Amino acid sequence: MTAVNRTEQAYSEAQEKYGEYGVDTDRALTALREIALSIHCWQGDDVVGFEGDSSLEGAGIQATGNYPGRARTPGELRADFEKAHSLIPGTHRISLHAIYAETNGKQVGRDELAPEHFRGWIDWAKALGIGMDFNPTFFAHPRARDGFTLASYDESIRKYWVNHGIACRRIGDHIGRELGSACVNNIWIPDGFKDIPADRKTPRMRLKQSLDEIFAIEFDPDNLLDSVESKLFGIGSESYVVGSHDFYVGYAIEQNTLYCVDTGHFHPTENVADKITSLFTYIEELMFHISRGVRWDSDHVVLYNDDVREIAGELVRGDYLRRAHIGLDFFDASINRVAAWVIGTRATLKALLNALLEPREMLQKFEANSDYTSRLAMMEEVKTLPFGAVWDYYCLQNDVPVGKAWYDEVKHYEGEVLLKR
Repeated sequence: MTAVNRTEQAYSEAQEKYGEYGVDTDRALTALREIALSIHCWQGDDVVGFEGDSSLEGAGIQATGNYPGRARTPGELRADFEKAHSLIPGTHRISLHAIYAETNGKQVGRDELAPEHFRGWIDWAKALGIGMDFNPTFFAHPRARDGFTLASYDESIRKYWVNHGIACRRIGDHIGRELGSACVNNIWIPDGFKDIPADRKTPRMRLKQSLDEIFAIEFDPDNLLDSVESKLFGIGSESYVVGSHDFYVGYAIEQNTLYCVDTGHFHPTENVADKITSLFTYIEELMFHISRGVRWDSDHVVLYNDDVREIAGELVRGDYLRRAHIGLDFFDASINRVAAWVIGTRATLKALLNALLEPREMLQKFEANSDYTSRLAMMEEVKTLPFGAVWDYYCLQNDVPVGKAWYDEVKHYEGEVLLKR
């Protein structure tokens, strides 16, 4: 029996097992196929970008490790992304930061960036048939050295970053129109204090003023979707972050923007999944940055773990998938970067498939009838259903390697391409 036949037979048996719980596996696979994850470009080059000022690398962001093969040019980064995308089932998106502009060696201020500086990325995405999301870059810059950007007390610095935000929205609008798919433009800033502040109010009032100025121009939501991202604390902002969870939730509700839930931006003991139904009650659409913090916002590669499974479960149980924009945000320079992309993205897709295979109608019926014993018993039983066979079949359907075969391709690519850089 061939490997293909074994995969198909295992799926047939799994289909029957899941059917006993009222789960249609074909329907779950169809739903998964409609999900396009927004895969972050910055895993491929350790969040360095192409501005050329190595003295600022890591300022505000830390990617640790020195594994060989980091992408150094737009061509290398795009090639690495294509390799990773070819090993991930489904058609996905790329998420780009402003520091990945192609300026042909010219010094262009971030407040002067324009769609033309991303022409190469847009043409490439169009040829690949994928959508693109965008992120202003409010870090690793001389005007962010004191840790403040949109909330800066220095009006010239604040205005510079406001103009950067406006420029990025224009770029995002252009990307959305060119690719025929709305571009999520997500704002995250590092602003905050290392030690106890004497005034928590003023920086937040200045941030609101800046955001209002950035969002003053209206764009077609078919092309551009605005998103704001909070954080609990950061390196250099351990005591106070201006753009906190509470601040941005309020702003998103008031201004009808997306709110970005970054799973690494909360306290390690917080249950991020539990926030989803509350947020969706008041906010129409959410952006997610799926990450894995270890003791702090360290952005480790996403794994198929309880945290990610619970988030996926809440998105499916609440019927929120069409209102959710699911992206990734991690950067590990200590391992093969292409492998990191594949591991994290496939793990997220596995979590979504696992959620789609949950017999939620049965479980919710038990709950509605106060039959908590049956609910708990069945929750335990479904944990050992042959999920792996369904996942392997999905990979087969999408013509990507099944099981560990993808890693053989990555190692070959490493030897032929990455180690020769």
